[in-house]
Amino acid sequence: MRPPFRLPELSPEAVAELDQLYRTTRDVRLRMRVQMVLLAAEQHLLVPEIAKIVRNDEQTVRTWLKRCLGEGVAGLADAPRPGVTPKVTPEYREQLLSIVRQRPRSLDQPDSLWTLQRLADYMAEQTGIRVVAVTVRAHLLAAGIVLSRPQHKITSPAPEYEVKKRRLKTSETPQSSAKSSTTPTSSTSVGCQP
Repeated sequence: MRPPFRLPELSPEAVAELDQLYRTTRDVRLRMRVQMVLLAAEQHLLVPEIAKIVRNDEQTVRTWLKRCLGEGVAGLADAPRPGVTPKVTPEYREQLLSIVRQRPRSLDQPDSLWTLQRLADYMAEQTGIRVVAVTVRAHLLAAGIVLSRPQHKITSPAPEYEVKKRRLKTSETPQSSAKSSTTPTSSTSVGCQP
C-alpha cells in the first residue's frame, strides 16, 4: 500500500486562482483536475477520498496533484498533442486554383469539363498528393469557386432532328388570340325553378 500523499499548503493567491478557474472554465476535464487540487488544498482530503468524490482512480488523482505541485496551475491543462500534418500544402492549393481556371483539354485531358474527381485525379498526377474529391471541393469553396454539374445536351445524328426541334420550339409559343367564351350561349337556364 502506498503512503498517503498530502498536498502541501497552497498560498491564498494560488487557491483564489484555482477557485476562479474552477468557476469559469468550460473544459470539463480541466474543471475536474482543479476540483481535485481544491479538495486536497481546502478540505485536506487524502487521495483515496478525492478519488471517490471525483469518481476517478487514485493514480490519476495522484498524477494531477503532483503535476500541480511541479508546474503550478498551468500544469493542469492538457499538453499540446501533435496531430496529423495536413496533406494539402499552400503550393498545392495555388496549383489547384490555377488548374481549375483552365479547360481540361488545354492541359491535354480527354474531357471538356472538370469534375471534382477528375480534378483530384489530375492533381494527384501532377503533385503526387492524393486527396479525396470532398477535400478538393472544400479548398475550392474556400477560394469562392463552385463547380457546377455538367449540363448534357441531347442531339441526334438524324437529318430531320433539327427540323423537329425547331417545330417543337415554335409550337410552345402562345397561339393566336382565339378567345373562348365562358358565358352560356343559350337563354335557357339550367337549375332549380321556383
